[in-house]
Amino acid sequence: MRAASAIAGSFIFLAVAPGGVAGLVPWLLTDRYRLPWSRLPGFVPVGWLLVIAGTAILLHAFARFALEGLGTPAPVAPTERLVVGGIYRHVRNPMYVAVLSIILGQALLFSSWTVAAYLEQNLITQARILRRRSSLSTPRR
Repeated sequence: MRAASAIAGSFIFLAVAPGGVAGLVPWLLTDRYRLPWSRLPGFVPVGWLLVIAGTAILLHAFARFALEGLGTPAPVAPTERLVVGGIYRHVRNPMYVAVLSIILGQALLFSSWTVAAYLEQNLITQARILRRRSSLSTPRR
């Protein structure tokens, strides 16, 4: 896959998958971000820090897939090369970490138990996915 196609495919997947999970659903759960800011000390700055850091990690991870791996995170257009540089040198699944950080940040920003429950569901789902992937890749004895 050419770099331009990988970038375009990654951008589309970014908008649909993490954009939906970490953007659209919390946006809807917080009444389109019309909920008041949290009044608990420290929640708003920590929430913003998590959202900004998570977004930066997510964009970096997607860029690595497109530029280093020459593919996308989408299963229909996988990378041609294994991505091991940048954040992938330190974290095996930085996109999962980033998405969860963004959702947690939004739960703190609005002191929203609804978004916190949504975060919990995402944690459970992602843990099951990772457990399943590792069991598929582990040879049986």
